[in-house]
Amino acid sequence: MKKAATDELRPEYRRSDLGEGVRGKHLESYRSGRHFVLLSDDVAEVFPDDASVNEALRSLIQVAHRATRVGTRPRRLAKACR
Repeated sequence: MKKAATDELRPEYRRSDLGEGVRGKHLESYRSGRHFVLLSDDVAEVFPDDASVNEALRSLIQVAHRATRVGTRPRRLAKACR
């Protein structure tokens, strides 16, 4: 049997603890193509703002592209494919 749906909070939650909700708070950013990501606490300690996170990720992307040499095959694989 299914329980009847209720709009009541569990006893351990109080509405006053949740703060005031704002409808559509992030809608404009969502429509503009921005994405929100939650960082773990240890990661957030290293990156104080969004600019530092973006800079680190762009650097990582560059390193990954260099390491994989996108679009080229290593010589030993090219010889083996002949």
